[in-house]
Amino acid sequence: MKIDKAEARQTGIQLLKYGVIGVLNTLITLVVFYLLNTRLGLSYGISNVVGYIFGVVNSFLWNRNWVFKTKNDFKRELALFVIGFLICLALQLCVSWILLEGLGWKNLPDDIIPFFPMQKAGQNIVMVVAMVAYTLANYAYNRFVTFRVDPDGETPGE
Repeated sequence: MKIDKAEARQTGIQLLKYGVIGVLNTLITLVVFYLLNTRLGLSYGISNVVGYIFGVVNSFLWNRNWVFKTKNDFKRELALFVIGFLICLALQLCVSWILLEGLGWKNLPDDIIPFFPMQKAGQNIVMVVAMVAYTLANYAYNRFVTFRVDPDGETPGE
């Protein structure tokens, strides 16, 4: 199987854009959480959920219009996007559980990274690994399911 250089370049650019949107989503989620929880005094749970909703809405709109540039059925893509989010979140939680509980990474020493000691090092390392798994799976799902366009240019499912 030969890899088309133009397609590989386009995929690389898409992944870069996807990463930029991911950073933006994280910032939006954190700012909304901070404003609601710290400034307005709303509960952690409500602030977290509302912040995450803002991040997911931002993610959907930017991914649809900038990363994948589709003009497919909006409601269909939104439904698929939410389903993909839930699937990938479940994957992230499974990876976290396997690493923390199954492999015992929660017990890693706090000085496992010599130049960057931290409290609960294992949990922090697992969070990064699980986020990478989530991000790659979510990108693949959105590229090949949510925002897919058939080679003939037709929208799937219509």
